[in-house]
Amino acid sequence: MRRLATLAAAIALALPLAGTGTAHAAVPTPASQGAKVHWIDQHTIAWPKNLGTPTRPHRLTHDRGSFELTARPGGLTPQQRTKYPHLANYDAFRVDAHGQERTALTGRLVAETDGVATGVQIPGVLDDLYAAAAGKAKLGPRFRGGRPTLSVWAPTARRVALELDGRTVAMRRDAGSGVWSVTGSHDWAAKPYRYAVTVWAPTVGKVVTNHVTDPYSTALTADSTHSLVVDLADPALAPEGWSRLRKPKAVPLRDAQIQELHIRDFSAQDRTSAHPGRYLAFTDRASAGMRHLRSLAAAGTSYVHLLPAFDFGTVPERSADQATPDCDLAALPADSERQQECVGRTAGRDAYNWGYDPLHYTVPEGSYASDPDGPRRTREFRQMVQGLAGAGLRTVMDVVYNHTVASGQDAKSVLDRIVPGYYQRLLDDGAVATSTCCANTAPEHAMMGKLVVDSVVTWAKEYKVDGFRFDLMGHHPKANILAVRKALDALTVAEDGVDGKAVVLYGEGWNFGEVANDARFVQATQKNMAGTGIATFADRSRDAIRGGGPFDEDPRVQGFASGLFTDPNGSPAGSPDEQRARLLHAQDLIKVGLTGHLADYRFTDSTGRDVRGADVDYNGSPAGYAAAPGDALAYADAHDNESLYDALAYKLPPATPATERARAQVLAMAAAALSQGPSLSQAGTDLLRSKSLDRNSYDSGDWFNAIHWDCADGNGFGRGLPPAADNRSKWPYAAPLLADPALRPGCGPIRAASAAYRDLLRIRTTERAFRQATTADVQRTLSFPLSGTGETPGVVTMRLGNLVVVLNAAPQARTQRIEALSGTDYALHPVQAHGSDAIVKSASYAAGSGTFTVPGRTVAVFRRG
Repeated sequence: MRRLATLAAAIALALPLAGTGTAHAAVPTPASQGAKVHWIDQHTIAWPKNLGTPTRPHRLTHDRGSFELTARPGGLTPQQRTKYPHLANYDAFRVDAHGQERTALTGRLVAETDGVATGVQIPGVLDDLYAAAAGKAKLGPRFRGGRPTLSVWAPTARRVALELDGRTVAMRRDAGSGVWSVTGSHDWAAKPYRYAVTVWAPTVGKVVTNHVTDPYSTALTADSTHSLVVDLADPALAPEGWSRLRKPKAVPLRDAQIQELHIRDFSAQDRTSAHPGRYLAFTDRASAGMRHLRSLAAAGTSYVHLLPAFDFGTVPERSADQATPDCDLAALPADSERQQECVGRTAGRDAYNWGYDPLHYTVPEGSYASDPDGPRRTREFRQMVQGLAGAGLRTVMDVVYNHTVASGQDAKSVLDRIVPGYYQRLLDDGAVATSTCCANTAPEHAMMGKLVVDSVVTWAKEYKVDGFRFDLMGHHPKANILAVRKALDALTVAEDGVDGKAVVLYGEGWNFGEVANDARFVQATQKNMAGTGIATFADRSRDAIRGGGPFDEDPRVQGFASGLFTDPNGSPAGSPDEQRARLLHAQDLIKVGLTGHLADYRFTDSTGRDVRGADVDYNGSPAGYAAAPGDALAYADAHDNESLYDALAYKLPPATPATERARAQVLAMAAAALSQGPSLSQAGTDLLRSKSLDRNSYDSGDWFNAIHWDCADGNGFGRGLPPAADNRSKWPYAAPLLADPALRPGCGPIRAASAAYRDLLRIRTTERAFRQATTADVQRTLSFPLSGTGETPGVVTMRLGNLVVVLNAAPQARTQRIEALSGTDYALHPVQAHGSDAIVKSASYAAGSGTFTVPGRTVAVFRRG
């Protein structure tokens, strides 16, 4: 989850703001506020049991009259309860509108009984009446013979007109689908347009005319004020070589090694880039950033995962409108409050945001384009994809369909001002749910689900995106994500120019909010997505590697890689025996992670029990939940929470030298990268990237976020205290660390960490043993021979095919004797034996006793001779 900044005031522009509205005469609103009654299908009203008196008459009132409701004994049918589990205990009433349903839905609806009046939630009946036909409709701009047809779904609208380049054009409504459309002439191409939607708006209790951009926009003017009539198949939008683009060979998700990267972080402070902060920075082959990406690709990285690059709502898109901090930030002390104060003053108006605030889902963000006013952003996004492909990397896009930047009558609300009360998920009282941080959407509703599928397919076909990471995927129905998978699988090179089956999918399968525990539908959560081939982020091994959790009050809580028991940092952490027990349990979690978080993998845990992965506890949940490698995505850090270097800065003993911090970092990264299944690393982590201890840098500007590719510029640590809003409580811990120059590593540790990580990545991606396909394969090939009551605290030893991997997190060398291997020849893997890390080269193996000796804070891979 992430907290977004309050939206900045709209910038005055030559064109009016998208979504401006004109109010018509107000209609009286019901005496009580909210919308507590649900019209779930053409003939059924779901009514809360505690609302009014069941035996008194119930009716549904609309602008032209009312419908009497008849109580249905027994409540909702079994099928209705299955479809709407959160309404299962509601009373059911039959409504017979005598064919007037569609008319009634275009105005005010009030449910009344016994002096009680409340609004009505209508998504269910809209789906029942319209979804079958509307689900087949082609929405947005479509071109045939050069002539565009524009279509928008607005079933509750009284009137929809097209505002095209200063004139108004009538649109025709299809009664069966609720889609309004109009076909124009060739000269409509590239013209700005909006829809004028006259509709009842429950949030203001009025009929309004909203002037709104197209939810299915293919192009936009600057700051998203207008949509543009643009055909993505127009050759003018295709960079040279686009139709012939050859991607690196597709990598199955279970083998994927992913770099998570924010477009602006990548190049904003790269002096060698000709296009800092832009899509085109990925075409600067000679830049430091592109050289580094190529080195990672050569070592085995297969995908770059781009943080949101769709049109989002919190950055002024024109450079001239973007503010910059007016302080000499570099001159301020490393532990000063002044940097964050200065950055904070312009945060709402600068060029920076992570972008988890969707405005238009299927248009590239304009602030990353050289000119945001028009379709150049399309061409340059495609050039970015080309640049990554040329570096040996496929492109994953971070998509955020679970919420919108605004709802209701807000100027930046698009969906909710076209079909009010439909696209956003409503709580029991009719308020918009905000558990995601913002206005939640409702992909369980047919047309929001369709928008998700259509948008993803467009990115895959028209932009050649190779994968999608779903933000807060657990807020989607599993069925919706499977529908995305099915639609992608139908794409072929012959018909669509892409192999949809090669497109990878993964997401955040967290379980929380109003949808938690499948309250409204079967969610796309960790446990529910097992066996689908769609991965979810695995927090189990992440926390065991780092220590503690993302929301600890004391950030010094240690874990496997940060010195728990083996190198205590002096924080209150329990007795040595308690620390030892916690460490051994962390090692069990890491073992489960190394299997790919498999639920049914059997091994001996640190207490000597024979257990499955699902039997190992993670905060009351099973550590193992995957059905096969590829169901879980391993990682030690990502954009959320402190970067790995910053987490280790808090957790390692303060006196730990920079060289040892670098080694701990590589060990932590390896615990994820050497697991079965895919793994992800935040870009720059191999370079010890720091955000100056900022745990939520979504709006912290370039100063805290930019990646420093040149080690002479440092790693970002010591750029001042992190922004107060999300970090003030940690300042007492942060200040002394930031002030310590020993924690700002020089080029030696930075280069060493990056090179050592690339060596391990080469081993991971060239040794077939790391690429098992099934639980049975993993069970047969992978074991933890020293696990049990006698295992060494701080060391995990894994036997994998003809390899033995020893992860020694202790600061001192450790020996691991595997008696069964006595007399078998092993040697340090050639990649490490001839690699960059001089310390790992001292690792040794004694064949006579089957004993492996590994230096402190080192990952050593041995291969059978």
